[in-house]
Amino acid sequence: MPVKPSEKEEQFFREQELKARLHKLAHEQEVMAVAEKRRLKELHWMHCPKCGQQLAMEQYGKVEVDVCPGCKGVWLDATELETTVASASRGSTFRSFLKILGA
Repeated sequence: MPVKPSEKEEQFFREQELKARLHKLAHEQEVMAVAEKRRLKELHWMHCPKCGQQLAMEQYGKVEVDVCPGCKGVWLDATELETTVASASRGSTFRSFLKILGA
C-alpha cells in the first residue's frame, strides 16, 4: 500500500524545485547580460561617441590616439592622457598632441 507524503515533505520538495528554478533563471539572466554586453561592445567598438563614424588610430610620439575623420574628435584611452602629460616636459609628443587639438 503506497504511503502518502506528509504536507511537510510536499512543501520541502516544492521549495527545492523553486530554488532550482530560481537558480536556473538567475544563471540564464547572467548569460544573457554577458551576451548583451558583448553585443553592445561589438556594435560600438572603435566608433566615435559623438557622430558614430569609425575611428582611425594615429600615432603621436609614444601615444596612439583615436581620431574621428568625420567630426575630428580625439579620443584617448585610459593611460594615454597621463602618458601625454608626463611627456610634456620633453616637448615633442605634447606639441604634436596640441596640434591635433588646434592649439
